[in-house]
Amino acid sequence: MAHKIKMAARTLDFYYGSFKALHDISLEIRENQVTALIGPSGCGKSTFLRCLNRMNDLIPGTRVDGELTLDGANIHAPEVDVVELRRRVGMVFQKPNPFPKTVFENVAYGLRVNGVRDNAYIAQQVEKSLRDAALFDEVKDRLYDSALGLSGGQQQRLCIARALAVAPDVVLMDEPASALDPIATQKIEELIHELKKRFTIIIVTHSMQQAARVSDMTAFFYMGKLVETDNTETIFTRPSNKQTEDYITGRFG
Repeated sequence: MAHKIKMAARTLDFYYGSFKALHDISLEIRENQVTALIGPSGCGKSTFLRCLNRMNDLIPGTRVDGELTLDGANIHAPEVDVVELRRRVGMVFQKPNPFPKTVFENVAYGLRVNGVRDNAYIAQQVEKSLRDAALFDEVKDRLYDSALGLSGGQQQRLCIARALAVAPDVVLMDEPASALDPIATQKIEELIHELKKRFTIIIVTHSMQQAARVSDMTAFFYMGKLVETDNTETIFTRPSNKQTEDYITGRFG
């Protein structure tokens, strides 16, 4: 089945001050698929990820040339509400970053910020999001305890639940399992597999094995350029670019 294009970059350049961090990136992100961004440290993959919900706007002196679209609409158009963009394009960071609040309030937070006042609806969404993040059964008796008492892997799934609670279209994940042990990592990977049925997911990962396990499409970045993108299986078995092959087989990176 053909997946429609959910987000797209066209000839995107990105600058930190005078430093050009991304060069001429054109990449299509398909709906209800997992797209993995791989490449060595400092190659631009996290910078690109943060362009997709304009998180880089928060850094002084940055600028973007080229176009980024969500459902065909330019996300830098003057009429775009950045808060609404970030609701539609959620973010899960490398280290779990729960708020120093209860488990319940962590997940309810985005709903409250978006003006939801109906407590019954909030409670329903909190439970649904925790179930979506495969966490509800582990925390149902601890909803009103501090989220900081959860294990690292539980905290990261809580952060995923928090991102899901506001019903995003796209979920960005910046190395979501790099701070976790293998068992917690496996849970996150299984979760990603389930979530793509309803969300479009873009994941930055250092782990080739993780990219191979969880993603449908893989994009290889090097020195701020997009070297190659293809179906994950093709990238890992028959890459068309020598540089991609060298990276994947561990000759550099």
